[in-house]
Amino acid sequence: MLTRNRKWTFGLLLAALLVVTAMLSGCGSKDGKEESAAASGGAQEGQDRISVKIADILTNPVFRVAKSKGFFEKYGIDADLVTFATPAEGINSLFIKQVDVAYGADFPILNAAGKGDYSIFATTGTGLSDKSAANWKLFVGKDVQQASDLKGKTVSTLRGTFISYLWDDYLSSNGLTLDDVKVVGQGGNDEAYVALKKGEIDAVWVLGAAMTEKFAAIEGVHELTDMSKTNVRTGGDLIVPTTLVKEHPAALANFVRALEESSQFIASNPDEVADILYKEVKQPKDATLKDLPALNWSVGFSQEAFDSLNKQKQYMVENGIIEKDFNLADKIVLDAVKEAVPDRVTYTK
Repeated sequence: MLTRNRKWTFGLLLAALLVVTAMLSGCGSKDGKEESAAASGGAQEGQDRISVKIADILTNPVFRVAKSKGFFEKYGIDADLVTFATPAEGINSLFIKQVDVAYGADFPILNAAGKGDYSIFATTGTGLSDKSAANWKLFVGKDVQQASDLKGKTVSTLRGTFISYLWDDYLSSNGLTLDDVKVVGQGGNDEAYVALKKGEIDAVWVLGAAMTEKFAAIEGVHELTDMSKTNVRTGGDLIVPTTLVKEHPAALANFVRALEESSQFIASNPDEVADILYKEVKQPKDATLKDLPALNWSVGFSQEAFDSLNKQKQYMVENGIIEKDFNLADKIVLDAVKEAVPDRVTYTK
């Protein structure tokens, strides 16, 4: 009887030991998975997952690659891309809550910052070099052989963009003013192309290999100059409603991480990126490959970027484009980039 009781007791102890071992093994496995996810920077349980609508344009590869290659998903971002003719149109869509994230040149970004509770949380790292500026080409009709010939002519500006600022600088550098020309606002390059081809406008600034080739092919039209020969340098910035910054700081940092991985992928895989843009938006592959060095991003925020923004803000205030002045530093919130890419933040308030 005693032997039987001992066997029974031993059996219970063995069963209990197996249960405890299994529980500890399960906990260890779970912790291991969490450590692995954290180490890879990927999505994990408890992550601040968000759904966002992102304003984009056809030629920008960064958002599209981030979505196509799963970088947004990896970092818990459910991203929906909303395509516009220009980045400025995308920025304006913030006002009617059509999108949650927008990007664009300093000029329309500042316009948005001055009109509502929006925060600039990063720059794209593009646009401020002479090389980048040279990508903006000025195409003119056959009657314009030099800058002075623009007097009395009709020139195009894409609505809401920095082009009016560029025209002001270019004309004043050549002894003219905006009063010497007729400025016509247009919604995008396609509209400007038709107008130039019909002779309804005499000059237009154009960006990108595909657009440059398209405009250069118009009979009687030629390239007069490029933006690198002006005083204008304009950076690119990312902007969101301030509520998004306050309510989802971790998610915004992950958004930046996704953009960083997208940019790295673009730099290493140009041919695949060209395939992605052709498949999704029919962007010509050769044009994408030519434009990638200028279009790829290096997200961060530098002192140079702040100085560019501040210079354009002063111009916009002086010319009544921004009706009420504001403190630019108050509109810049860099917690996300400081966490995701700290080595690229050189600006300090």
